Amino acid sequence: MQDLTIRPITGLEELDLFNRHPYTLNHELADDLAAGRRHPSWMWMALRGDRLLARLAWWGRDKDDDPFLLDILDLEEGAVDVAVRLLRTAMAETLPAGGRPPEYLRFVPPDWRETDRRAVEDRMAVLESTGARLFVERLRLEWRPGTPIHEPSGRLSFRPVRDENELLDLMTEVLDGTLDAHSRDDLTHMSPREAAVRHYEDEIARYTSPRAWWRVATLPGGEPVGFVTPGRNDYNAIIGYIAVLPAHRGNGYIDDLLAEGTRILAAEHVPRIRAATDLGNTPMAQAFARAGYVNFERSINMTWPD
Repeated sequence: MQDLTIRPITGLEELDLFNRHPYTLNHELADDLAAGRRHPSWMWMALRGDRLLARLAWWGRDKDDDPFLLDILDLEEGAVDVAVRLLRTAMAETLPAGGRPPEYLRFVPPDWRETDRRAVEDRMAVLESTGARLFVERLRLEWRPGTPIHEPSGRLSFRPVRDENELLDLMTEVLDGTLDAHSRDDLTHMSPREAAVRHYEDEIARYTSPRAWWRVATLPGGEPVGFVTPGRNDYNAIIGYIAVLPAHRGNGYIDDLLAEGTRILAAEHVPRIRAATDLGNTPMAQAFARAGYVNFERSINMTWPD
């Protein structure tokens, strides 16, 4: 039997080899490498001869020096031990010493427990061997052109977000009673304002679309009841952040907000609108379903302890 080789790819010329394991992100990897969101040194393989037994890759935001997410991990059936060696070797060579490894995120079929359970659980077992644990399962949602958009109810008015400080104030306020797992985790070790700033800087501020699309919903007297930040990331049009302020929850305003955000993006003739919410955030999941968003995938998010 040939020896096992564990190494990063040498460059774009090995992308076909790396992509022998099928995955929904494979078609994005060349562009990610060109844009600097990935680097060959972040993309590792376990090979026996020219047979790809396992692979992994990290992703980073533009100009990041270190990986932000581990979002690719694939292995042949029965190759869990090989994948564990691959992960341990790659983490030791790639990640800063002493820090918390980046979160793992994997897209899976919406019915993965019936159709893909073995593969998903094998990947989770590899990660668990290094101390990772399941953090949250999320719904990935998609609105498609031609899906009806709810007409305005007339209960709310919408205006652009005035400035960054107004949005941060609103983001801080909606963390009271949030059902979002990432936000709840942030609040265990930082203030609501710090959590809002972190979310803004890590995600919303990085949109490649006009900030003029962001909307605040108000009552007839001008009192804000919520906000929505439709935008574009590096891949899709998205409903980035949508929330109702605590004092106004339970009145169905989320439907008006979601329809407004969808309407803004649909007017740009986008091929799809993507969104996501935690599996356990039932009110938000139901709002997306009422708006015609389809649950086309889920994601498995795993983290390592501090």
